[in-house]
Amino acid sequence: MNRTAIVLGATGLVGRAIVDHLDRAAHIERVVTITRRPVTPLSPKVTNQVVDFERLDVHASIFTADALFSSLGTTRKQAGSIEAQRKVDLDYQYAAAHLAAQHGVSHYLLVSSTGADARSSNPYLKMKGELEQRVLQLPFPRISIFQPSVLAGVREQSRPGEQLGGIVLGALRFVPGVRRYRPIRGEEVARKMVQVSNAPGPAREWFRLDEVFPTT
Repeated sequence: MNRTAIVLGATGLVGRAIVDHLDRAAHIERVVTITRRPVTPLSPKVTNQVVDFERLDVHASIFTADALFSSLGTTRKQAGSIEAQRKVDLDYQYAAAHLAAQHGVSHYLLVSSTGADARSSNPYLKMKGELEQRVLQLPFPRISIFQPSVLAGVREQSRPGEQLGGIVLGALRFVPGVRRYRPIRGEEVARKMVQVSNAPGPAREWFRLDEVFPTT
């Protein structure tokens, strides 16, 4: 199959793992990573496109592919404010999705979050829910949304709060009502996403932590 996959957020925990799995996937011939700074490709199969996310329309032509894996994200601390975090987690991601839909991408795969809800009083869960609502209105033939909880793994930038949350939730993972919030390795999420991209599925689907991932 001469299929091309785009990865948004390729320098993050899940994004790096997605690129690694796609690089080894037989159903994908070409992988394009879209980043704000240069990244050395894993192999000749992978190419990197550096963009200005504030002027994403200028780079519209690179959003021509078969699948878009969207795992872009930051934290409030790294961004400096909730408003700045929303720009990355919501505005940039939606702008990329919109361009991909316009250029005929058939399968959109999004890393969202457990508890994502546009009506939530939690700013993070609210922006994740708003993004889900917006992209679901775009004319992708297929949309797959993944809702992991705390992501475990080695990051380029440490997130102490997330690490502490992972320890606490990991200890409570077998308590009824809490299991869906247990930590999960970013590599597990990436592997599942690539598997889904190579299998038929409904036009709109959600993959929730406690339904599709191992409990150990």
